[in-house]
Amino acid sequence: MAKVKPDFKRLPVADKVIRGQQIVGSLTGNEGFPTPNPPLAQITAAIDGLQTAITGAQVARQTARAKTAEQNDKEAALDQLMTQLAAYIESVSGGDETMIKTAGVGIRSAASASDDLSAPTGLSATAGDHDGEVDLHWNRIARARSYVIERSADPPTDSSWAHVKVVTTSSATVGSLTRGTKYWFRVAAISAGGQSGWSEPATRIAP
Repeated sequence: MAKVKPDFKRLPVADKVIRGQQIVGSLTGNEGFPTPNPPLAQITAAIDGLQTAITGAQVARQTARAKTAEQNDKEAALDQLMTQLAAYIESVSGGDETMIKTAGVGIRSAASASDDLSAPTGLSATAGDHDGEVDLHWNRIARARSYVIERSADPPTDSSWAHVKVVTTSSATVGSLTRGTKYWFRVAAISAGGQSGWSEPATRIAP
């Protein structure tokens, strides 16, 4: 005696819809099975319900992927901003531990502070596109996440350097300079392990 193969439960969910529709189609108007139990209308409703649920799950997964990607982008943006902020705090504080702590950030251990990050090289200062602007360029550091820039009046001293900005590329434009005034500039690289030493300074008279 032949028996129906009990394989329906093992089918992938999408294939269950297709197989169910095929079976309903084969039984519809089939004189050999005049009164299917459960009724074909009930089977069809269950198939339609599953198809709707499948579609809803697909949309939800797509939405989840989009939301996860958005979350990752937002997280990366915040990480970058906080790295730049940390560089600003470190630059302005001049490494004063007490002052750094007042900013609500932690203090790196001496072992991880340098991370053996090389100081930027090849710093150059050229006239910018507008009055009072100087363009800075330097060689990129492979492991650097950002760069902190300082400037000094002429002549530079240990205490004359002031924070300018933090950038993520190996070039920057420094504006709001006084025309005809000589300025000095220096750059340090920032990585996950901390800040490098300062580059050799470059000088330029603001155009």
